Amino acid sequence: MLPTRLTDEGRASETFRANTSAWVDRITAYRETLAQVRQGGGERAIQRQHEKGRLTARERIARLVDEGSPFDELMTFAGWGMYEEWGGAPGGGTVTGIGRIHGREWMIIANDATVKAGAFFPITAKKVIRAQTIAYENKIPTIYLVDSAGVFLPLQDEVFPDQDDFGRIFYLNARMSAAGIPQISAIMGNCVAGGAYLPVMTDALVMTEGSGLYLAGPALVKAAIGQEVSSEELGGARMHAEVSGTVDFYEPNDEAALERVRTLAGLYAAPRRARWAQERKEVEEPAYDVRDLYGLVHPEGESPYDVREVIARLVDGSEFHEYKAQWGETLVTGFARIGGFPVGIVANQRLVIKKKGRIEVGGVIYAEAADKAARFILDVNQMRIPLLFLQDVSGFMVGKASEEAGIIRRGAKLVNAVSNSVVPKITVILGGSFGAGNYALAGKAYAPRLLFAWPSAKYAVMGGTQAASTLLQLEVAQLKHKGQEPSAEELERLYEEIKNRYDATLDPRYAAARLWVDEIIFPHETRERLIRALEAVSLDDSEEPLKTGVFQV
Repeated sequence: MLPTRLTDEGRASETFRANTSAWVDRITAYRETLAQVRQGGGERAIQRQHEKGRLTARERIARLVDEGSPFDELMTFAGWGMYEEWGGAPGGGTVTGIGRIHGREWMIIANDATVKAGAFFPITAKKVIRAQTIAYENKIPTIYLVDSAGVFLPLQDEVFPDQDDFGRIFYLNARMSAAGIPQISAIMGNCVAGGAYLPVMTDALVMTEGSGLYLAGPALVKAAIGQEVSSEELGGARMHAEVSGTVDFYEPNDEAALERVRTLAGLYAAPRRARWAQERKEVEEPAYDVRDLYGLVHPEGESPYDVREVIARLVDGSEFHEYKAQWGETLVTGFARIGGFPVGIVANQRLVIKKKGRIEVGGVIYAEAADKAARFILDVNQMRIPLLFLQDVSGFMVGKASEEAGIIRRGAKLVNAVSNSVVPKITVILGGSFGAGNYALAGKAYAPRLLFAWPSAKYAVMGGTQAASTLLQLEVAQLKHKGQEPSAEELERLYEEIKNRYDATLDPRYAAARLWVDEIIFPHETRERLIRALEAVSLDDSEEPLKTGVFQV
């Protein structure tokens, strides 16, 4: 069992209490933002939805999942702070996540009709595609709750034509179906234009009275071909159930449709789990209180911490079998179980390492650490168990000694190992995620099955202070080129302006708004979210051979 240096005296220390207090402030602010996002289009829009006899997206999901079971929402902050000139798009106009139906995991994708009638903004399409991609990669069956007016026309050029725009949704529909991944749709409002293909490409289609399914609505039909026809005659639920044969199940209202979807979901054969999931053991709680994380780790990264203390509060029984513990110490690697599942863990060590007359800065990847992690990843692939990355990384070490040690070559080896790893990867960003360190430790570009971030996460090429200094030099050079010599006061003002702009992009909500992370989670939720994430990714029972190509030595 991992030992802990934290004592009752330590919990009473000024540092521990200051860290906890900073976290309380941070989480309070995040909960306020979450409450706003979960209001969707606001109270009036919710009331209008109810006046139509329809439930909101979140109300539908609550009725769909097993009573008392958690719904692990994903990409909650999509669109946060974006599209303000159009009134905003809270949650990207959709609600997505993994919930249990009859005890099994399902991806749920629900249009939020309180946000611009569920219209697709650019971020909406990207959010749906990411949810589908997670489902596709992990073989998670998927339910679509459709209530959308189609593409948000003022931004159609950013929604429609590119590889990862609106059309990709239907491509993934088809690919998921071909892969044998169950898909069920329920149309519970509007379903128009190209969006009409989505539900029709799934296994089963449920539609409620008063909903509309058509390629072009009555107004467009009249404009295009001069034909006058009512919405019900053109594409109502009864017409599609009795005339076109497009609808499989006709239901009078949301409640009946959701019950039908639950029934259908319960009829599918049980999935096969991955071999590593079949080795699941009895769950054992950590030996230490997960709430200690708030005192151990400062949300602004202002003090060093031993990442083993974090691991000890996430893994079963606080048991961790550390790999090459005395070498390459700025990365901690080893084996553990989380929720009974075997995992390999790669984590940044934030302590300063003093050894053999040498000092290594915590959070920095040195040459030996890169070698160790690359070899460890190969071992984990040989064992066929998932990889968990705990990121709090400042980047790779720079300087003459580091270059002579081959940091680029050895870093490239780690990037290769991460890129070609074939076991499921899950990443949690605890603090910094800077520069190539983001890449080497399974950032978004390296296809983690799920990527979570704490509210303390920071994404950037470099830290705010370093970036502001570099950008200030460029700004000053431009001013001098124009014949202007800024005063000391102007330099200070420019520096603060640049740093404030840069720091705004470091907010993890900025990253989450753009889907660079799948969800922001709180430290005390991390273990349970990881357990349910492992349950979800265990639905993928495929096994690819590991191939690394040219591998630096």
